[in-house]
Amino acid sequence: MSNSKVYGDAAIESDAAGIASGAKTSVWKDFMALIKIGIVNSNLITTFTGLWLALHFSGQSFLDHLDIVFFAVVGSSLIIGGSCAINNYIDRDIDHLMERTKTRPTVTGKIVPGKVLVLGILLIGLGTLLLSFTTVTATVIGLLGVFSYVVLYTMWSKRQLVSNTIIGSISGAVPPLIGWAAIDGNLDIMAWSLFVLMFVWQPPHFYALAMRRVKEYKAAGIPMLPVVKGFRTTKIHILIWVALLLPIPFLLTKLGIPFLILASVLNIGWLVLGIYGYKIKDDIKWAKLMFVYSLQYLTIIFTAMVIVTLI
Repeated sequence: MSNSKVYGDAAIESDAAGIASGAKTSVWKDFMALIKIGIVNSNLITTFTGLWLALHFSGQSFLDHLDIVFFAVVGSSLIIGGSCAINNYIDRDIDHLMERTKTRPTVTGKIVPGKVLVLGILLIGLGTLLLSFTTVTATVIGLLGVFSYVVLYTMWSKRQLVSNTIIGSISGAVPPLIGWAAIDGNLDIMAWSLFVLMFVWQPPHFYALAMRRVKEYKAAGIPMLPVVKGFRTTKIHILIWVALLLPIPFLLTKLGIPFLILASVLNIGWLVLGIYGYKIKDDIKWAKLMFVYSLQYLTIIFTAMVIVTLI
């Protein structure tokens, strides 16, 4: 056999492997896009924090409950991912009108819509099964979260009501409740405080995003606040919601004075940034600052909740 033959076969095998690898990568990326992995990951933080705090304040060991941790974390991730897949299925008729959603596999046609729906249902079913190994309360809360996101938000309010963001905030505030309930079905006041914190955090976060994407939401016919009421009103609403965060740390005094101070500083910092932003003539730049701050805020405050219990 000549060397050219050997090299030729090697090249063909290499190309074939590359194509196969690319196909697998593409399929994996499509799957991640369908379940909105960014949303799944961010909710993982709040779910785990709720679970961790429930263990801490009930005096239970984390290592003794690794099975519950697994069922709660993976189960909640699956129902969130499944809900997002169904959201993609429902919104495929408008996603092509928005820059950030036009490459989703439900828009490009890379995945048959019916399969996306089936995938979503299967993920929700499997996630619910896993949650059932924790507590009934966690399972019920998980299903309520699915209902609020898929039905109340995606199917009903998103395309009809300017208050769609507030209604959608219900599902986004559920994960820490799931985490807590997986350990303690009798939800403590602190568990509800986490729910309130997440609920109030979402409107200013998503209003800032909507300001940055206002043209896309308008093209898609989605009545987001900036589309219907304009930037001036949206900015006022953002500041009101940020101000509503100010008293929430005082519901979490069990976490100690250092956390109370940190959370208060973060809240005041966000409000000051918003007020200072009125001096910025570029509304989009202001919205970007508020959006980035909201992301950092969420990560820092929930990470801090875990850290202060370790000190």
